Amino acid sequence: MGKLSLKVVVAGRTYPLTLNEGEQEKVLKAADDINKAIKLLQDSYAVKDMQDLLAMTALQLATKPKTQVEKTPPQEPDYSAIEIELEGLSKELEGLE
Repeated sequence: MGKLSLKVVVAGRTYPLTLNEGEQEKVLKAADDINKAIKLLQDSYAVKDMQDLLAMTALQLATKPKTQVEKTPPQEPDYSAIEIELEGLSKELEGLE
């Protein structure tokens, strides 16, 4: 998998990132979610300090119920090591008969 350079804007500041291919959409969505949350807080409260807004946003996103946080798709478990062990045990048992 190749690397990709990307500049992401969060809270009005640009951050250069190096990502693996396929991560770009996820990172851009996360930055967009953060910026939307900051804007909502700015509109709702009289908070002007960006550090305070970022801290409040971080707390909101970190305490979201898991049903609201985008979940990574479940991966198939890798049973290959267990299968190899079972085959070895099976051969041992066959040798005892």
